[in-house]
Formats: sequence, structure tokens, C-alpha cells
Amino acid sequence: MKPTPRSKQRGFTLVEIAVVLVIIGLLLGGVLKGQELINSAKVKSLVQEFNSVSTMVYGYQDRFRFLPGDDPRVADHVNGTLATTPANSTGNSRINGAWNSATATDESFLFWQHVRLAGLASGATAVADANYLELNVENGRIGVSSENPTSNAANFPGQFYVCSGGLTTRFARQIDTTMDDGATNTGAVRTLKADGTIATLTANDEGDGNFYTVCAAY
Repeated sequence: MKPTPRSKQRGFTLVEIAVVLVIIGLLLGGVLKGQELINSAKVKSLVQEFNSVSTMVYGYQDRFRFLPGDDPRVADHVNGTLATTPANSTGNSRINGAWNSATATDESFLFWQHVRLAGLASGATAVADANYLELNVENGRIGVSSENPTSNAANFPGQFYVCSGGLTTRFARQIDTTMDDGATNTGAVRTLKADGTIATLTANDEGDGNFYTVCAAY
């Protein structure tokens, strides 16, 4: 009986391997480019949110001569069911309360109710609504206050501050580069740590897994 001949095993040629590597490279490049485009779109949206909130403040003030949240005559100016705020703090040209306040009587909390009832923004107007709080495109809290959000108030002057939380290092740096001087610890846009101290972030910090709050002074 003749032995069964072995089947010849054929390996990949250098050309075939090179083609596969090129295809893999193209796929990886496409994924990275797509992620870059997504990140750029998110940064544009985040920057637009800052601009939109400041426009709400100026629009409301121009129409009613008071800051939203601080308006003592809000019942005369807008229609809807209004929450109340302590009378002794309204009309002082300041939006009192922390930017991320959870207290329904704080002016910074009522800011969203006033601008929404005035038609300057969309969203829930009942402070008890689960969807009342304003979120940025990264699902972090966004808010406004005249109270300086930093631990060193003298180093960051402004009439009011728009803050956006839950942001990665990369987003924080890109927002600052787009809106200000590109340094997260100087200028009119600052990046804050959880304790309110100002963060100095560089490209080496990207991917550190930390989240920050970016605040812009107006």
C-alpha cells in the first residue's frame, strides 16, 4: 500500500502579510479619526453651552432689568408656577447660591426656572421635576452663580460664573484652548478640582481618569 502523500502547507507570503497590515492600519486610523471627530464635536457643544448660558443671563437682564434667579418681580415678568426664594437676597444684582446648588430656594437653582419660563431656554420648569437640573453633553451638571467657585476668590474675578462639571482632562484643556488662553489655571476660564482648587493641567495629564469642573468668568 502506498503511503498517503502529505498535503503541502502553504504559508502567507510577505506581500499578503503586508496587505493585511495595511488594512489593519487603515482601520485603526479610521477609528482614531472618528473618535477625534466625536471629541471635537463634543468640545464645540460644551463651548456652545457656556455661550448659551451667558446669553440667557444677558437676555433676561436686558428684557427685565434683573438677573434670572435674582428677579424680585419675576411673577410679573413670566407666567408659570414659581418657586420662592428668600426676599432679602433678591434684587441685589447677584445670583446667590453655589453653581451646583441642590437647594430649591437658592437663586442659582431658580435660575433655570426663570430663563425657561421667560422662553430663553427649554426644559422642565418645576423644581421638583427629575429632569429639572441642566446637564452638559457629558451628563455633568452645568450651572451659573455670582459666587466665586474657586477656593481663592480674589484670583478669579467676575460678575457671574458659568460652570460645567464631570469633564475629563482632555475636554477641560480643549475648552480652555477654544475659549481662553489654553492654560487651565489662568485667564477667564479655569479648571477646578473637586475641592475648588485650580488645576494646572498639561498634555501629560490627559487620560489620568480624573474629572474636573470648568468655570468661565463673565
